[in-house]
Amino acid sequence: MQAEKNKNRHIFGPVPSRRLGISLGVDVIPYKTCSLDCLYCECGRTTRLTCERQSFFPPRRVLEELQAVLPGIPHLDFITFSGSGEPTLNSDLGRLIAEIKKISSVPLAVLTNGTLLFREDVRRDLHQADVVLPSLDAATAAGFARINQPHPDLDLDRVIEGLVAFRKEFTGKIWLEIFIVKGINDSREEIRALQRALRRIQADKIQLNTLDRPPACPGIESADFATLEKIRDLWRELPVEIIKRASRREEISAFSSNLENSLLNTIRRRPLTLEDLMTLTAKGENELRRYLDVLEKEKKIQPVITGKRIFYREWPEKGR
Repeated sequence: MQAEKNKNRHIFGPVPSRRLGISLGVDVIPYKTCSLDCLYCECGRTTRLTCERQSFFPPRRVLEELQAVLPGIPHLDFITFSGSGEPTLNSDLGRLIAEIKKISSVPLAVLTNGTLLFREDVRRDLHQADVVLPSLDAATAAGFARINQPHPDLDLDRVIEGLVAFRKEFTGKIWLEIFIVKGINDSREEIRALQRALRRIQADKIQLNTLDRPPACPGIESADFATLEKIRDLWRELPVEIIKRASRREEISAFSSNLENSLLNTIRRRPLTLEDLMTLTAKGENELRRYLDVLEKEKKIQPVITGKRIFYREWPEKGR
């Protein structure tokens, strides 16, 4: 990747993202500096648990790195503030968003745990973003403490009120992620409490997710598709979608080895986009994604970015 070649400290990618398409990452937080220490975090345990905002890096350095990378990237769906910490802890976030808007017309997204949205300055900093992707994994105090292990100064009611307030002020899109962990926040009580909170927050999308990579804490298990589907059905009046990646054939209902073989044989001949495969197989996007996720997990296919699109190709053999 161009960013890796330049050895940038703050810019990474572009990477193919299920939620954001072709995304260029902007990381403005020191590693694992966060207001939460979530059990499931794929980046590991939080090493600096804090709610204090500060200027971690000179904004000029971040902007210079971004300007150096952008000309070499033919297409982006999003420039995304993300990484291995909580972006809203950076007190320069509003300035950075405003400056990036001046140098690029690419839509701007912010991945956040949403815990600081009760603060007016944080909400104001995010007003110029195009999409904000907060998270909310629990709507009971006990569930919040258990799954997210928050900083002692955080209060769940205030966190939820911050999300409600942000929705009233923000004119862009809000895609709210809920991470379900087996035996932790999947009880009927937790799901019902979340449903009540979601009705108040009124996000444009509610995205159900679960473990795909090793979590921060051992013994944490992912929820299966059946559980996520039950939650989606229970919340049928809400704009819910499941974004969990399938990692095993058992997670695909009515699994078809014929379809899997057809996908592999087709991709071996030439790289194809998801849209190409939908046309060739007459299958829907969600069904095909599950097969592609399994084949990618098994290193049989690989997503690559070419121009403005993500193509799937055969996994390169060693030494090729």
